[in-house]
Amino acid sequence: MSPSNASNDPGTFGERAETAEKTVCRRYVRRLWALPGTRMGVSRMPSTSRQRLFLRWDYWWQAHLLDCLVDAQLRDPAPSRRTLVVKLVRGSLIRNGFTRTNNYYDDMAWWGLALQRANQVFGLSADVGPILRACEAAIGPEGVVPWRRGDNFFNTPANGPVAIMLARDGQIPRASRMNEWLRANMLLDDGLLADGRVGTPSDGRLVTDRWTYTQGVGMAAELVAGDENSPHRIAGLVDAVSTQLARDEVLHGAGGGDGGLFAGILARYLALVAVDLDGDDPHIARTRHRAAGLVRTSAEAAWRNADHTGGTPVFGPDWSQPAGELRAAPGPVEDLSVQLSGWMVLEAAAMLDSRSVPWERL
Repeated sequence: MSPSNASNDPGTFGERAETAEKTVCRRYVRRLWALPGTRMGVSRMPSTSRQRLFLRWDYWWQAHLLDCLVDAQLRDPAPSRRTLVVKLVRGSLIRNGFTRTNNYYDDMAWWGLALQRANQVFGLSADVGPILRACEAAIGPEGVVPWRRGDNFFNTPANGPVAIMLARDGQIPRASRMNEWLRANMLLDDGLLADGRVGTPSDGRLVTDRWTYTQGVGMAAELVAGDENSPHRIAGLVDAVSTQLARDEVLHGAGGGDGGLFAGILARYLALVAVDLDGDDPHIARTRHRAAGLVRTSAEAAWRNADHTGGTPVFGPDWSQPAGELRAAPGPVEDLSVQLSGWMVLEAAAMLDSRSVPWERL
């Protein structure tokens, strides 16, 4: 879609998020094994038989599908959406062998976070206990969890979400200790958070990959489990993201597959920073405005560069590039993760508009 066609499209971020929701649900959400009362997201469309039968599926992508539906309910409550959420929660439980746990603590934490929100917003009673107990049992003497069961890789993408989940469960001391570990061991000289450590939580080899979603969970952990200096540390993270992980205030993409979710996750937590970061210091106010600007500019780019052929948006893995040019050959555009990320950033921008957060690019 070219900018000249923009007048034919919904004008507000809320309207665009609604369109994205309808598109993703229509294209990707199906019954699990034709079982009544179930739904799940197919990992790719067009899909293979293995994908349609959910022999090939992605546990944590389903959690973000649920989280997007929670965002949509907060934007525009609808009774029918609760019905879909109940089916999604049921379908994922059945597909996962009637358990909420698996071998990966980041995966489990994402499901825990999504279920916590769904319980609150939709009035569900989904049991988060098994996930909480599994993560609590994995906390070592240093106060952190490994990436997966029995592993010696201790990373930000696991401990960030686990810290947020524990804080939402009221376990602030445990969450704070994880946040302190992130700050002491993962923060790099350039202001960004590293991926993790191999060996031990404090003395192992540092893996310095700088992922967008890693910064997002770091910001959120500081928000929910930080101390009096957290606002300034969050300000440093937002500044580092703006200068190193965005171009012209559009967040960097990370391809398809799991990477398709990374920018959307960061956008969600940048929006929380814009709304929830406390402080009257001018630097903190500037951080709120910068976080809001990154979300809105990214959302605008994601919509503008989506392929609107047929009247519905298909988002690209890099919001700064036209998605239509990437659909000509098989690639990441059709991954559910990529489409969820586009939907996610629009919901984040819509939330900022509903809270009347100023759009200032500072």
